[in-house]
Amino acid sequence: MYLGIDVGTSEVKVALVDGAQRLLAVGRAALDVARPHPLWSEQDPQSWVVATQAAIAELRAGHGAELAKVTGIGLSGQMHGAVLLDAHDRVLRPAILWNDTRSAAECAVLEARVPEARRLTGNMAMPGFTAPKLLWVATHEPEIFGRTAKVLLPKDYVRLWLTGEHVSEMSDAAGTLWLDVERREWCDPMLAADWPRPLSHAAARRGFGAPAWFCARSSRAAGAWRVQWSLPEAPETTRPAPWASGLVTEGQGFLSLGTSGVFFVARDAYRPAPERGVHTFCHALTRHVAPDGR
Repeated sequence: MYLGIDVGTSEVKVALVDGAQRLLAVGRAALDVARPHPLWSEQDPQSWVVATQAAIAELRAGHGAELAKVTGIGLSGQMHGAVLLDAHDRVLRPAILWNDTRSAAECAVLEARVPEARRLTGNMAMPGFTAPKLLWVATHEPEIFGRTAKVLLPKDYVRLWLTGEHVSEMSDAAGTLWLDVERREWCDPMLAADWPRPLSHAAARRGFGAPAWFCARSSRAAGAWRVQWSLPEAPETTRPAPWASGLVTEGQGFLSLGTSGVFFVARDAYRPAPERGVHTFCHALTRHVAPDGR
């Protein structure tokens, strides 16, 4: 039995799935979006935790026996949002969401500082991405920026609450503008353009967590939540992957509709097209190249 947690924009959804991939039950808890100024879109990260607990409580009320058999947890969620944490993992301000467009000017600044940004990241700098959001905070909220030790994406904040680890997966990391998408590692020029100096690149890399491979294990759920949720043993949390929807060969695609609408298409190689406004993110599958080039 498996538990899926999806941290969306309008709600948190949790799903119970059996070993044959059959959906048994779904729990939901609504979320609010704050818009304190024009172009702003924010959420309190603690609301994701509260909503996750409420959605799982709904599952437990109707499917307690099945929930007690869960052996693994998978996480997915909204991309690009910036959760700023201090050195003690305390939230410094409301999370700036993917549909917040206040940082348009910062996009131009980033691309001016790193002329090869589109080649490195595979994407055009847009306000929805994470990197310009941090630069906006640096410009307009310098006191908060100076206290920022880590930046996490929304679902990765829920993972931190669940496991105590700072981890992201490659597809989400590709949507920050801090990842060298072709090489699948944090991009030093983009980090240097965005992160406070005199931090070294190594320190900046630690600030964004480890970009992990999709199907590797990150940790086991904390004991307190295992007891609260009546789970038999600490389950392992795993990274989500596009191939969960069956996108495994060139040209396959699907449409995802929620607060946002996204059309995904799988490619068999890294062929970015940022000049067309097309996003290029990492897939779970990679082409293996043998030493002889095959």
